[in-house]
Amino acid sequence: MPNRRYPVGLSLRVAFDPFSARLTLISESRLRFEIEDGPFARSETVDIQVTPIGDSLFLVSWQEQSGATVTHIQDFDREVIHSHATLPDGRFLRMTGPMTIVTPAEQPSDERPQRNKALVLDAMTSLFQRRDASAVDRLYVEDYVQHNPHIPQGRAALKALVASLSNEVWYEPGLILAEGDFVAIHGRIRGWADRPQVVVDLFRIEGGRLAEHWDVLQDEVSADLGLSPSMFDPHEAPRAPTIQVPTLETP
Repeated sequence: MPNRRYPVGLSLRVAFDPFSARLTLISESRLRFEIEDGPFARSETVDIQVTPIGDSLFLVSWQEQSGATVTHIQDFDREVIHSHATLPDGRFLRMTGPMTIVTPAEQPSDERPQRNKALVLDAMTSLFQRRDASAVDRLYVEDYVQHNPHIPQGRAALKALVASLSNEVWYEPGLILAEGDFVAIHGRIRGWADRPQVVVDLFRIEGGRLAEHWDVLQDEVSADLGLSPSMFDPHEAPRAPTIQVPTLETP
């Protein structure tokens, strides 16, 4: 998944020509620079604006006390910074320099993946084990986006689909992976088609509800027919952690 989180806490040294500087990323709105040598040698803490523009790629801009304005393209994958600065006397500098990490970024706890896993597991078992159409309002956003062309858009259509399911429909969850606001779950569903199907469902979570869905399905081939290992094993992943999913008011 793309990394669009600014690496707060990170300290780095960048070797521009004609000087080197140390940058400390204090927060997503403040940065401290220390120009270590040359005619521009000084240090200052500035207010910044950070805009993610790619995977580990950020546009960062600020204005200094002197009136100088600076715009950086900070590329943490390629470990390089492109700098454009307008000085108080009107001179314009274009500089590019390699960066060296001095202190790594802080690693704050992010519980979203675990919460989102629990949310997806709740949704899949509520809808496709218990066939509980009322759970749709609790677990899905109102303008839910569906990428399966055989299922109509929106929450109302999903409720109607779940209400129409036969008692033969049964879903078995397996491996669940999560990063940021995305969750992928590997499972097997019976009664949806003529043969059991193995499916990977991918969800995007927004505001504690499921907002968008993609899926890929395959008819299951029994391991008894020579396929090894099996396409799906309900014990392929540890039990999902018990996490309380917040109950949100239905809009």
